[in-house]
Amino acid sequence: MAKKRILITGASSGFGRGAALGLAKKHHVTAACETWQQVTTLRADAQEAGVKLDVVKLDLLSPIDLARAGAADVDILVLNAGVQENGSLVDVPLELVRRSFEVNVFAHLDLAQRIIPGMLRRKSGKVVWVSSLEGIWAPPYMGVYAATKHAVEALASTMKAELNPHGIGVMTVNPGLYRTGYNETGAETPGQWEPLKEKVHLPFPDSAAKLLLAAEHDPQPMIDAMVEAIPDPKSVYRLMLPEDAVVEAKAVQALEWTQRA
Repeated sequence: MAKKRILITGASSGFGRGAALGLAKKHHVTAACETWQQVTTLRADAQEAGVKLDVVKLDLLSPIDLARAGAADVDILVLNAGVQENGSLVDVPLELVRRSFEVNVFAHLDLAQRIIPGMLRRKSGKVVWVSSLEGIWAPPYMGVYAATKHAVEALASTMKAELNPHGIGVMTVNPGLYRTGYNETGAETPGQWEPLKEKVHLPFPDSAAKLLLAAEHDPQPMIDAMVEAIPDPKSVYRLMLPEDAVVEAKAVQALEWTQRA
């Protein structure tokens, strides 16, 4: 497989970090992190791992950072960064809902609009949207996050239909529950704003967080699958792991045709 130029957002931790370090063994990877501290840390991690990694700062809410990243000429764009806000849809502050869409959806579409024209000129390339099991399923108290990932699914599907005729591939990566620290962070978010509200109609239950975290898997198999699929021009369109997530997603999709209001 020819060496590819790959840009990955949200590479400071979790799947982004793992995929960046793994892909850098065979490809030229630009790993984008939100803060300068994360940039410094990831550079040190890459050096310790013995791989060459170009690490840059990309706060997706910064126009300057977006302009710098959008000037990159890459073969594969991996849209991985994200935030997870948990809580009931009756209660989550709208400013946090808007921020979730700005980071998970709008800023990534902005970045894609800057980079894809170069792919169109070359008639080659690939766009990888990192979605989630929640891109298919919308569980209680995760509606905001699920809504952003449902939007990602729509963008990826449409983009595939528009770009495939021009030699550009599109895929989604849909992790289930993995032990990356991401779900733990999401479970903490209601505790930041619930005490500030005059009334919380549907408080985030402790049992929801416990069930979520108890079902997590070792992330390495997902990372390994990403490292293999991202540079593969013939990869599957939707990469979802582990198998229990696939079973759950298909069951939810079937239920939508039979359940009552």
